Amino acid sequence: MENADIAAALASPDLDTPCLVLDVARLDANLARMNAIVARLGVALRPHVKTAKCTRVARRAFGGGTGPITVSTLREAEYFFADGFRDLLYAVSIAPAKLPRAAKLARAGARMALVVDDAGSAQAVASAAVAEGAAFDVLIEIDADGHRAGLKPGDPRIVEIARALDAAPGVRFAGVMTHAGGSYDRVGAAALRAHAERERDAVVQAAAMLRDAGLPCDTVSVGSTPTLTFAHDLTGVTEARVGVYVFHDLVQSNLGVCGLDAIALSVLATVISHKRDTGRVIVDAGGLALSKDHGTAKHAIDYGYGQVCALDGTPIAGLRVVEVNQEHGLIAAADDAGAQAMFERLPIGARVRVLPNHACMTAAAYDAYRVIGERGLEVWERCNGW
Repeated sequence: MENADIAAALASPDLDTPCLVLDVARLDANLARMNAIVARLGVALRPHVKTAKCTRVARRAFGGGTGPITVSTLREAEYFFADGFRDLLYAVSIAPAKLPRAAKLARAGARMALVVDDAGSAQAVASAAVAEGAAFDVLIEIDADGHRAGLKPGDPRIVEIARALDAAPGVRFAGVMTHAGGSYDRVGAAALRAHAERERDAVVQAAAMLRDAGLPCDTVSVGSTPTLTFAHDLTGVTEARVGVYVFHDLVQSNLGVCGLDAIALSVLATVISHKRDTGRVIVDAGGLALSKDHGTAKHAIDYGYGQVCALDGTPIAGLRVVEVNQEHGLIAAADDAGAQAMFERLPIGARVRVLPNHACMTAAAYDAYRVIGERGLEVWERCNGW
């Protein structure tokens, strides 16, 4: 679609706001870039679908096919399995009460891989495999940078848990995985490249320790859009799990992972009020529509709760959503001159697009995308829930 056609489609009164807009040209460019990266690094791509939660997006990552994917909820696993995705990695330590649902997928034909970082969790998975008559692959989570869950690379419990899993009926010990969440505290190519090496070294070290103990370790999995984008060498790694790369967002832009023109996701909003005394334009997209993630607050550029754009997707310099309530988003300009121009440019009823800080969080409020593509404005459904 041409810019004028995009603007006309998004201005249609038949389109309710707030709604989630996806630019398919930018999406495809992001997919192609990551596919080239993993090909250069010689690892398999296992996209994390928690960002898009949409089979049409995931299929585009595989050229229309159904490759291996990473999920963060069993709802995602069930939704993607129903559309032909069979190789599923549930990348959160699973609550014991959820194991019967995971087993149902495994019995239906899914390769269901689960993650543990504790002997108690491993025992729960092993017990469920027997009780439910299902087979699970299991990976041990490694803590690469102290960001969240997992065991440190040299922790002797890694071997103990793997040995117990390897001996359990209905369970195959599959390997190790990590997520370099600490990469979100690094800015620029050099810092992110160094963090990618740290992430790689953590899982490769853990895998070597397991093999030295006589245990198999077929899968060595890493996952973080910032680290994978700048990784130089992933020797010893077998697969990469990345998610937000499909859309990107303002945090990724601030880290140096992408430019603003790569952000494929935005929220369409309508101007509902002018507050000239406080220098604010109010739109109908607030904390629920944009999320309250203020991930750019500690960055060199603080976008508040989103960068304001024209309907064709062009950022409007100096205009940001500076405050959100549940259904209200308050836009402000960088200075008084900008505020006056803002009121003139954005009359009541005007529409804007807002680029999100955190695409995964923002998208979670919606059940569908309004997709800007070659065939006009389409609707692509997405799944939500747990």
